[in-house]
Amino acid sequence: MSVTLYYVHDPMCSWCWAFRLSYNTLIEKLPKGINVVRLLGGLAQDSNKPMPDVTRDYVIKNWRAIETQVPKTKFNYDFWKKCRPRRSTYPACRAVIAARKQKDEFDMKMTLAIQKAYYLHARNPSDYETLIELAEEIGADKSKFSKDITSPETECILRKEINQSQSLDLKTLPSLLFVDGDKKSRIEPDYLNVKAMLNQIESLNKKAATE
Repeated sequence: MSVTLYYVHDPMCSWCWAFRLSYNTLIEKLPKGINVVRLLGGLAQDSNKPMPDVTRDYVIKNWRAIETQVPKTKFNYDFWKKCRPRRSTYPACRAVIAARKQKDEFDMKMTLAIQKAYYLHARNPSDYETLIELAEEIGADKSKFSKDITSPETECILRKEINQSQSLDLKTLPSLLFVDGDKKSRIEPDYLNVKAMLNQIESLNKKAATE
């Protein structure tokens, strides 16, 4: 039996930031034998244009809604004063891939570094300069990372992961999908109750083991 839990995210998705603690606990408690695959969904393509006011207001409204619904999640609103916001998350996604090329563990480390930079420290992960600084901070080779983040191979991997996410019909972020052969079961992300997700996954896993 081979079963997989897909997790689709974007390091600059505010709801993914809110889901981080629940996700980490879920992964720690997963039954053995479940393969976890993290895919980058890619929220917003490359852009050098300033974020439109309507988009800025929408994102800020989301932040406030998250703080209400998921009280442990915090945001630093100085970002909107100190940075030049752009609706562009693909650079951050490429950064995760470029870091992952050096060490598998850098996938989650780079994701977290981007999230903390964006949401807590008012640094802009849409800027490659910021991403290179973060890579060095997590212990990645700065020179290799700088080359990899803009390489055609990294771009190809990002496009494949986005396409795979869409082929699995995982278009909202974050998304979880339990796959057993040709059987696919969505796991609704629960920001406050890990047990609910774990119970569903354990039930599906047991069923897969007996079939």
